[in-house]
Amino acid sequence: MTIGLVATLKVQADKADDFAKIFMELRAQVLANEKGCLQYDFFKSKANDGTFIVMEQYATQADLDAHGKTEYFKAAGGKFGSMLAGAPGLVFADKVE
Repeated sequence: MTIGLVATLKVQADKADDFAKIFMELRAQVLANEKGCLQYDFFKSKANDGTFIVMEQYATQADLDAHGKTEYFKAAGGKFGSMLAGAPGLVFADKVE
């Protein structure tokens, strides 16, 4: 069953450009290395400055679990920590088919 994840990340205003750059590097690594990742898209909110939204889809729960264990994901997470303006909002969902 396809697993969906929507992450909402609020970033400190002066860190938004750095955050976007690091995230795009992470996105490239995810898409190049994770066959079970079906979607990994990054959006900037039009309504709220400094708010970013990540839309993800994984073929299986195991693929999602593996994503969080990759070295590049862990490394990016370490960089993001000081840039965030609060805890990420995460919504997990099963695709309806």
